[in-house]
Amino acid sequence: MAVPTFVDRVTLHVEAGRGGHGVASVHREKFKPLGGPDGGNGGPGGSIILRVDPDVTTLIDYHHSPKRKAENGGQGAGGHRNGAHGEDLILAVPDGTVVTDMQGRVLADLVGPGSELVVAEGGRGGLGNAALASSKRKAPGFALLGEPGEAREIGLELKVVADIGLVGFPSAGKSSLIAAISRARPKIADYPFTTLVPNLGVVKGGEITFTVADVPGLIEGAAEGRGLGHEFLRHIERCAALVHVIDTASIEPGRNPIDDLDVIENELSRHGGLEDRPRLVALNKVDVPDGRDIAEMTIGEFEKRGLRVFEISAASGEGTQQLIYAMAELVAASRKDVPVVAPTRIVLRPEGAEGKNGFTVKVSKNGEYLVRGPQPERWVRQTDFENEEAVGYLADRLNRLGVEERLVELGAQEGDTVIIGDPANAVVFDFRPSIETGAEMLGRRGEDQRFYEERPSASRRREIDAGMETKEEYEARADVARRLRDGAGPVAYEIGGDDDPDSDWAENDPGE
Repeated sequence: MAVPTFVDRVTLHVEAGRGGHGVASVHREKFKPLGGPDGGNGGPGGSIILRVDPDVTTLIDYHHSPKRKAENGGQGAGGHRNGAHGEDLILAVPDGTVVTDMQGRVLADLVGPGSELVVAEGGRGGLGNAALASSKRKAPGFALLGEPGEAREIGLELKVVADIGLVGFPSAGKSSLIAAISRARPKIADYPFTTLVPNLGVVKGGEITFTVADVPGLIEGAAEGRGLGHEFLRHIERCAALVHVIDTASIEPGRNPIDDLDVIENELSRHGGLEDRPRLVALNKVDVPDGRDIAEMTIGEFEKRGLRVFEISAASGEGTQQLIYAMAELVAASRKDVPVVAPTRIVLRPEGAEGKNGFTVKVSKNGEYLVRGPQPERWVRQTDFENEEAVGYLADRLNRLGVEERLVELGAQEGDTVIIGDPANAVVFDFRPSIETGAEMLGRRGEDQRFYEERPSASRRREIDAGMETKEEYEARADVARRLRDGAGPVAYEIGGDDDPDSDWAENDPGE
C-alpha cells in the first residue's frame, strides 16, 4: 500500500488535559492541632492549540496519528501548595487550514503565520479547602474535583494559500511551467495525471515575490468528481488570480484551445466562488510548429473576450518572463486591497458558557426533571459525591442559583427524580427541597464546630465572674464557684465556731 506524502483532509480526535483535584487539609504543628485549612488548588489541564507554521505544508502527521491528548493538571497538596499546570499541546498546521466540526460547520479559517485556535480547552483545577474557607465556613472538610478537559472531533481541511492558481487540462504543461519560473521540481512525464498533488512554487517578478499553485487533473466533469481536479479545486479558492494554461499542440481529437478554455471555465463556475478573480491565458507549447500556428489562429478570439494572452513555451522558456511580470502586476494590485492582519488567537467556547445564571429545567414524559446549564453541570463535575459535606455544598450552590425554586415552580415533589447534565452522562438526584445533607453534622455545611463550641472551663469562668458581683464579704472565689455548682450556701466559717463542721472532733476520733 502506497504511503501518501501529501494529505489535505483529516479527521482529528483531540482531548484536553483534566484539571487536578483540590485537597482538603488542616494545618498542624506543635500546640496548634487546628491551625486552619491549608489545602491547595489543583492545576488546570493543558489545552490543545492549533497554530499555523509556515514550515508545514501538509496534514500528513495527523493522517498517521489522528488522536492527540494534552497533559493533565497536577493535584494540590497541603501547606497551600497548588498543583502544576498541565502543559499545552501545540499542533502545527499549514497556512490556510480550515477547521470544521463533524456537522461541517466552519469553526475557524487559520490564515497567516502564528494564527492560533484553542480547539480544546483544558479542565479547570479544583479548589482546595483553603480557597473554599470563608467567615461562615472556617474549616471546610472537602475540596472540589478537577474538571475533565474538552474532548471533540474536528475536521482539518487544507486550502493552499497561493497568489496565482494554474488551471488546465492534464498534460497542458502546468507542472512544467512551475518548474520553469520557480525552483519547484514537480514530477513531469508525458502521460496524463502525472501530477497527483498540488504543486507550489515561489516566483519573483521584479520587486514582487509571490507563490504559484496548480490544480492537477482538471477535466470535463471535475466538479462532479471526474478525474482528480474535484479533490483540489479548493486549493485555488484563495488565489488572487487564475492563469489558464492551454495546450496548443494537443494530439487528442476534437480538442482546440477555445473549447478547452470553455470546459475549464464551466468547471470553475460549477465549483463556485471564483467568478471575481482576474484571468490570464498562457498558450503553451508554441515551440512546436503546429502549436505556434494554432496559437496565432486563436489569440484574437481570446482577446475579444477581454483576456490577456501570452504565447509561451515552458520547455524553452519563451514568453515566460512576460507572463511572470503580468502575474506580479495582478498580485501587487490584489495586495493593495487586503489589509495586513495580525496573527489572531481564537478560543472555542460552548454556546452560553458565559451566561451567569443560564440554566433550563424541563420535564420529561416520565416525569423526570432535566436540568441543563453550564454552571450546574460544572458544579456537578467538581463534586466528590462520597463526601456528604461536598454534596451539601453543591445543594447550597444550586439553591442559590435558583434551581430548587424553579423545580418547585414546575411542581416537583419530594422524591421526584432530578437529572443534571447530558442524559448520557448525567447525575441523578432524588429531590429533597430545603433539607441539609449530612444530618450527623452539628452545624452548617462546611463548618467545623470545634471552632465555635466553647470549652466547659471557659463557660465556667464566665459564670463565676458573673457570680462574683453578688458575693458576700466573707466569700472567696472558690466559695462562689461551689455555690454556683452545688447550690450550697457560703462555706466560709470561723474555726471552732458554730458553723465549723469539725467542732465536735476529738483526738481519739477513729475517723468513721
